[in-house]
Amino acid sequence: MNDTAMTPNKIIVCIKPVVLSASGGTARSTDSYELNPFDRPALEVALQMKEKRGGTVIVVAMGPEPSAFVLNEAMAMGADAGILLCDRALAGADTLATSTTLAAAMKKLLPVDLILFGTRSADSDTGHVGPQTAVLLDLPLVTGISSVDALRNGLRVERRIDDFQEEYEVSFPAALTIHPGAARPRDIGLLGMVPAFEERKLTIWGLKDLGLSPDRVGESGSATAVLSLSKTQRTRMCEFITGSTDDQVDRLLDRLLASGLL
Repeated sequence: MNDTAMTPNKIIVCIKPVVLSASGGTARSTDSYELNPFDRPALEVALQMKEKRGGTVIVVAMGPEPSAFVLNEAMAMGADAGILLCDRALAGADTLATSTTLAAAMKKLLPVDLILFGTRSADSDTGHVGPQTAVLLDLPLVTGISSVDALRNGLRVERRIDDFQEEYEVSFPAALTIHPGAARPRDIGLLGMVPAFEERKLTIWGLKDLGLSPDRVGESGSATAVLSLSKTQRTRMCEFITGSTDDQVDRLLDRLLASGLL
């Protein structure tokens, strides 16, 4: 990074608690959550910026109280503070209602220089929340970022899309979604666990704190709804062909011919 580069003083990383296991039927709350693996590289990018240039990293998540564990984990990695958006009215939110809630939290945290998201989540896998939140905040957005370099008045970022390497310059404030390969998330050291879980206080904001009406969030504010969740049945099987190399080739060709693939 350039020594004369400007560094964002406040970086917000939006992270998602994803459900480890769920029963069939409609989506329900659970006591079992983990930090969305696609958000870890975004957090790592923020922490590297902080280590090189200073500033503050705040992680924000939306979910029920048991999901606060992921914020503690993020603080154990090095984030300075965690905010959980938690209210019964937020239940059943689709990506639009989630983005509305996150955008309200970002406005409450102003001034904010940079907002980072993962590219997608390991459960719903839509990739909508980062772009939707940026639009609601009227922020410039670049998605799928593979590298970030600080400039005097902003950032130079790169991404690879459809075999093209693209380079952009963005000024603050801005929003980015971070590609999973952009950074390898750090391991959590034992010295970081105690202050994250015992000393650093977690802030919880409800609907009143966010200044939102119930009809704009949760199920009421959602344009889509999850009708059911069910486990898929795996039908493919792996079978090893034994024998000499010639025998294996002959048997493989016979099977490919019989299946109509050759």
